[in-house]
Amino acid sequence: MESMVRDISLAPQGTDKINWVKGFMPVLNVLNDELSATKPLTGKNIVVTMHLEAKTAYLALVLKNAGANIAVTGSNPLSTQDDVAAALAEQGVKVYAWYDCTAEEYEQFLHRALDTKPHIIIDDGGDLVSLLHTSRSDLAANILGGSEETTTGVIRLRALEAEQRLKFPMMAVNDAYCKYLFDNRYGTGQSTWDGIMRTTNLTVAGKNVVVAGYGWCGKGVAMRAKGLGASVIVTEIDPIKAIEAVFDGFRVMPMSEAAKIGDIFVTLTGCRDVIRREHFLQMKSGAIMANSGHFDVEINKHDLGQLAVSKRIVRKNIEEFVLTSGKKVYLLAEGRLVNLAAGDGHPTEIMDLSFAMQALSVLHIAKHAGEMENKVYVASDALNSRVALLKLQAMGVAIDHLTSEQEAYLHQA
Repeated sequence: MESMVRDISLAPQGTDKINWVKGFMPVLNVLNDELSATKPLTGKNIVVTMHLEAKTAYLALVLKNAGANIAVTGSNPLSTQDDVAAALAEQGVKVYAWYDCTAEEYEQFLHRALDTKPHIIIDDGGDLVSLLHTSRSDLAANILGGSEETTTGVIRLRALEAEQRLKFPMMAVNDAYCKYLFDNRYGTGQSTWDGIMRTTNLTVAGKNVVVAGYGWCGKGVAMRAKGLGASVIVTEIDPIKAIEAVFDGFRVMPMSEAAKIGDIFVTLTGCRDVIRREHFLQMKSGAIMANSGHFDVEINKHDLGQLAVSKRIVRKNIEEFVLTSGKKVYLLAEGRLVNLAAGDGHPTEIMDLSFAMQALSVLHIAKHAGEMENKVYVASDALNSRVALLKLQAMGVAIDHLTSEQEAYLHQA
């Protein structure tokens, strides 16, 4: 069997989803038209490991239309949409993913994708790169390079680079200006609350919302919570980001204090054990916890399970934990990415920017791999500007341009 999907008969439903997002991704549509005509990726094997939903599927099809042989697998067990996976498989993409896969199946899917012997990879969280540096290191010599979508994955890449163990060049798409300003801030900001509100059917207005981490994702979630009428508390370890949060109008305090008054907690740090045993014990009965960091380690589920005298599913994607004190606290989506495990991920127009950056990064690697070192690269200003200009044109927005005199003035000694 070429692909491993849950139910190929779901393909028509998945195709409808893909066609819907295509109508709202004008930048990727422009690139698709260009690349379909020139096919610059002919002969290249590409593995895409990302949250497998409609927007990701369209990126995969754009790369396929550029001439590449594409294999796709999911980067999170709860974010794969089975109908979209089926639609991709039906359109000639190798797909190894299904919703709610076990840890063993998840690993198997990654290995099956790597069996296609990729020249270029697109990773989301660093699991693919990790395999290529451990059990599948035999394939590393074949890799021209790759790109990474998330903060967590970039952290892992920079650790490999610092130890001089990175085996091929990687583009940190997550660190591209057009990515973190829009995807991390506006995308995570909206989609996190989409997931929380869809799952709980509760108001945000009037509640104390605790945002753990004030990076670009945290800024987006805090901004949207404020707009929804919440009183926002930020927890941070970085004094500069903490000051920024204060100047943005938010209360800043340690998690040990925030735990006592928070109604809804959202973690977005990329680190582990942000909310743990001592915090659970201090929480109010009815507190709700959600995570928008890549891995399900920010809320310590082991500690939570040990403290609970009982637990049960009270609503889809909501698990209730009754503590020894009788207090009830709630965990959304198993502590996984709430915006994808309990929602549809970032808005389509936002991912149009991010996935255009991914497509252009792949093209850069295919063209310039021989000139690149085994290190982490950030997209150039020219690449960012091209994506931004295409988006502005699609929105019907015009901007000014420098005159020759202004150009000379800005570049004079």
